[in-house]
Amino acid sequence: MLKRLGWSVFLVFLWGHAAYAQLPDFTEMVKRNGVAVVNISTTQKASPEASNLPPEQQLPEGLPPEMEEFFKHFFNGPGGDYIPRDTQSLGSGFIISSDGYVLTNHHVVKDADEIVVKLTDRRELVAKLVGSDARTDVALLKVEAKDLPTVTIGSPEKLQVGEWVLAIGSPFGFEQSVTAGIVSAKGRSLPGGNYVPFIQTDVAINPGNSGGPLFNMNGEVVGINSQIYSRTGGFMGLSFAIPMDVVSNVVDQIKTKGKVSRGWLGVQIQDVTRELAESFGMKRPHGALVAKVVPGSPAEKADIQIGDIITEFNGHEIETSGELPPMVGMTPIDEKAEIKLIRQGETMTVPIQIGLLPEQEEKLADIGNKGQIKSDNKLGIIVTEPTAEQREALEVTKNGVLVQNVGKGPAKEAGIQPGDVILRIQSTAIKNVADFNKAVKNLPEGKPIALLVQRRGNPIFLALKIGK
Repeated sequence: MLKRLGWSVFLVFLWGHAAYAQLPDFTEMVKRNGVAVVNISTTQKASPEASNLPPEQQLPEGLPPEMEEFFKHFFNGPGGDYIPRDTQSLGSGFIISSDGYVLTNHHVVKDADEIVVKLTDRRELVAKLVGSDARTDVALLKVEAKDLPTVTIGSPEKLQVGEWVLAIGSPFGFEQSVTAGIVSAKGRSLPGGNYVPFIQTDVAINPGNSGGPLFNMNGEVVGINSQIYSRTGGFMGLSFAIPMDVVSNVVDQIKTKGKVSRGWLGVQIQDVTRELAESFGMKRPHGALVAKVVPGSPAEKADIQIGDIITEFNGHEIETSGELPPMVGMTPIDEKAEIKLIRQGETMTVPIQIGLLPEQEEKLADIGNKGQIKSDNKLGIIVTEPTAEQREALEVTKNGVLVQNVGKGPAKEAGIQPGDVILRIQSTAIKNVADFNKAVKNLPEGKPIALLVQRRGNPIFLALKIGK
C-alpha cells in the first residue's frame, strides 16, 4: 500500500514538474525590453473660467447669493477666490528609435499642454507631439536624446489565438508593471474603432497601461495596449491592443505627410444576420451588406448598389462587416482594387479605384409627429411622408416613409423604431406611403423580409417575418 502511494506521489511530482516546465518564463524578455518602456505624464493648464469642481459637484443654478458665496468659500478657499488647478494624467509608451521617437495612444496626450516622458534611468524629458490620429488612437512623440534603448517591432499577422503575450506599463502610475496572458481573438471590431482590427487578450490592463507595448514571446512588439472592456472601470479579462501593422502605417504617414489619409469606398455596411442571409438567398451569413452608397463616391462610380453583399476585397475573404474598413483604410489612395460581391443571388467581381476618406460630421434627427397616416396593419406601424425639414435632419434626400408609431407586431419584433425612415422592402424602393402600403400588402407570410431603414442618419438593414 505504502509502495503504491509512493509511486503516486512521485508521478504527481513529475506531472507538476513537467507542467511547470511548460509555463513561459518572461524574466529575460522583461530585462531586455523593459528599459525601452516609458511613463508618460501630461499636464493641461486650467483656464481661469473653468471650475475646480468635477461635473457632479458643480454649483446648481438659482442659489441665493449668500449660499453661493458660502460654497465658493468652502471649495475655493478664503475669500472665495478661484484657485486654478492644472489637470494631470498618466499613461505609458515605448521608444521605437534611438534618436527619441516614442509611441503612445492619442487619448493619452490629447489636449495636453505639456508632455513629459520618464525613462527607466529616472530621466524626465519634455516631449513634442509630432502627430496623432484619433481614429486609430495612435500618437507619435519626439524627445531630444541619443542612444536610447528601443523595442523590436514584430508582425501581428503571425500572432495566433492562444499564444502567450506580455504587457509592460504604468497602471495607476505604478511604473514598469508586467502582466501576461494569451491572445483571445484577432480582428475585433469595436464601437468607434472601425479602422482598427483589434487584438483581444486577457492580459491585465488598467488605467495607466494605455499606450504601452504588447510583446509576443520573441520579445517583439505586436500591438499598443489601448482599451479595456469593463463595467467597473477596472480589468475584467478583456483587453484590446492596436496591431503594429496599423500603427506602422499611421507613423509612416505622420512622418512623411504630417497627417493620416485613409482609403475610402463610400459605403455604409452592416453584418449579415441569419435572417437577412435567408432573405437574400444565401446558404450562410457572411460578408458586408451595403446599406448606403454615398453619391459621387468610388462605390457609386463602380456601380456598387444598396443590397450588395461584399464577400472579398483584393482576394481577402470578408466574414463580418468589421473586417472591411481596416482593409480599405490601409489601401493607398487612387489604387485599383477588386471587390467580389453577391447581388440578388449572383456572384460578380467589380473593379474599383480607392478614394480618400473625407471628414464627416454626424447629425441627429429632430422628428415631429405631424400628419400621421395609418399603414396596412400587417406590420403594426403608422407611417407618413417626411417633411422637407425632417428629410434634412434625417439626411434622406428623397423617397422613404417616416415611422411615427410602432405597435405590437412583426415590425416591433424586428426592431423598427419611431423615427426610422423605411427606404426599401426587399428590392423595392419605397417612394411614398402608397408604395409602402402596396409593398406590405404583397409580403409573403413565414418568410424573412429585408427592410432598409435610415436611423439617426445611418442606414441599416433589418429582417422581419410575418407570421402565418
